[in-house]
Amino acid sequence: MTHLPLGPLMIDIAGTELTDLDRERLCHPLVGGIILFSRNYANPEQLSALTTAIHALRTPSLLIAVDHEGGRVQRFREGFTRLPAMAALGKRWNDNPDAALSAARHVGYVLAAELRARGVDYSFTPVLDLDYGPSRVIGDRAFHRQPEAVIALAAALGEGLKQAGMGCCGKHFPGHGYVIPDSHVELPVDERAFDEMQEDILPYRRLALDGVMAAHVIYNCMDCNTAVFSNKWIDYLRNDIKYNGVVFTDDLSMAGAGVVGNMLNRVETAYSAGCDMLLVCNAPDVVGNVLENWKPHIDPARGQRVEALIPTKQAMSWTELLSDETYLAAQKTIAEMMA
Repeated sequence: MTHLPLGPLMIDIAGTELTDLDRERLCHPLVGGIILFSRNYANPEQLSALTTAIHALRTPSLLIAVDHEGGRVQRFREGFTRLPAMAALGKRWNDNPDAALSAARHVGYVLAAELRARGVDYSFTPVLDLDYGPSRVIGDRAFHRQPEAVIALAAALGEGLKQAGMGCCGKHFPGHGYVIPDSHVELPVDERAFDEMQEDILPYRRLALDGVMAAHVIYNCMDCNTAVFSNKWIDYLRNDIKYNGVVFTDDLSMAGAGVVGNMLNRVETAYSAGCDMLLVCNAPDVVGNVLENWKPHIDPARGQRVEALIPTKQAMSWTELLSDETYLAAQKTIAEMMA
């Protein structure tokens, strides 16, 4: 097994098992993590075999992550509990805040416990964007319009994640809920004054977050670059909000990331802005080019922050999970919500 500090790139693979090229790339010093998608999933047993193979490549092991929020953003479905969209927790909050908080803890626990039982370390959740209504990409992924509700529900979900040994990741900093365009396919611009954004920023001030994912949105009050590429926004997060966890980029292959040019420019600009972990997804040819040609000056502290996200608590096996009282109670809550 190769001993390598974790690098600043999180990449992906094409299939359901590792190829020789995948192994070569995942052992590159610039790589520190892998993100899995639905195309990498056939069934729970295959996922366990894949994550075991990835974890065996190097030490410390690569961080294995996934977008597994619930609702329409849940990469693994068959063989996993179908999780509600976070807006369902927000609706419950309107009727009964205590019941909503209990349900959020249950959702967080099931989400994390199931992923960890199959060898996945980390999910990019919760969404902290406020639900302003018109957004083409956020919608029911958001808990609520009111920041106090978002803070309470996200904290409860985070308690469930932590109970299963998984960290949390607030996204999309400093707030993607107000703009209408989808940054996967367009470049959104938020024209609001800085004072008008304070509600969006409040969850990042109030929550204890292990990770934060920056948005591919330009906020004219701060910078002409998106938050991912903005040292002003990352400095604000570090120095004003006093956040000391991992800063992730959103996927640098998204259209919203095109503002700074090609992928080499994107990884260089994001790393220079202060992002710790740079996601390069769905672009295998581009990954090869970046690994060959990007020559950054690596800050070891950033890799150590990422390493801290690797779970230390022993995961339950799937068999153990099926007799776990907390898991069974949580399953019941989720079933009632999905009915």
